Amino acid sequence: MTAKKNIALIFGGISSERDVSLNSGRQVFDALDKSKYEVVIYDPQTDIPRLVNDADKIDCALIILHGPYGEDGTVQGLLDLLDIPYQGAGVLGSAVAMNKLLSKHLYERAGLLVPPYQLVRRGEAVDVSRIVEQLGLPVVVKPVETGSSVGMSIVRQAGGLAAAIEKALGHGVTAMIEAFIEGQEITCGVLGNETVEALPLIEIIPGENYEFFDYEAKYQPGATEEICPARIDESLTRKAQACAITAHKALYLQGYSRTDMILKDGDFHVLETNTIPGMTATSLYPQSARAAGLSFSQLLDRLIELGMAARRRQSTRG
Repeated sequence: MTAKKNIALIFGGISSERDVSLNSGRQVFDALDKSKYEVVIYDPQTDIPRLVNDADKIDCALIILHGPYGEDGTVQGLLDLLDIPYQGAGVLGSAVAMNKLLSKHLYERAGLLVPPYQLVRRGEAVDVSRIVEQLGLPVVVKPVETGSSVGMSIVRQAGGLAAAIEKALGHGVTAMIEAFIEGQEITCGVLGNETVEALPLIEIIPGENYEFFDYEAKYQPGATEEICPARIDESLTRKAQACAITAHKALYLQGYSRTDMILKDGDFHVLETNTIPGMTATSLYPQSARAAGLSFSQLLDRLIELGMAARRRQSTRG
């Protein structure tokens, strides 16, 4: 009989997305096959010393954290130092994907289409008329380094721009102002290390009470309609999947990711790439994996396998 693997399930943390992480982590714990794994839970808010102490006994970690201090390379760096394999992107990819400005530069370099944008830094004067002249209205205002649409607003009137920028700057020193692209919202997951495959697309339709796929629309049951596979033709499906794979590779990712896009007039405008997508049983990435034939439990098995394989390939320790 094969010995069980010791899995460190890391969730909770100290970011503004702690509650989302707690919800995802609990569902991941329930879905992990206990006949294969001994699962120990670690919350970075309180359990970092215990994680360090237990490092020699851990076969692989599952990081179910969102936002800063979890999705940005910090926890990944600690696990690298402790020689603990983990699923998904390493330090570099995690840090790059968390920064929306760096991501845009790399998307553009890889030939992907992105919405036009401007930056505003904390303490700078805001020239509203210049921003509106260059980007038009409406615009999307968001912090450069958060996830789950935290601090994000859609501004349809110039008079609302200053307040939206102030809101975004409450979550970081730099805010991004993007031209709003009116179109079909599509998300595409990818899975794999050296060989990366794209999963079925999901079309996202926020409910009538939500202007966009914001924090509440993401996590309030029934707030959003999610259609998998997306209602687009085969040619556009292949194009979107190619965009997701290109984005994944452009940001130096591995294991898995999910890229959000807007389809308008036959073109996909890439918004951002999530390196630790939401991982409840009904989250977008597990939905897409299920459409590809992987149950939630099987998906977690696959992520653990990919994480351990990546560590074996990359390890330089004797």
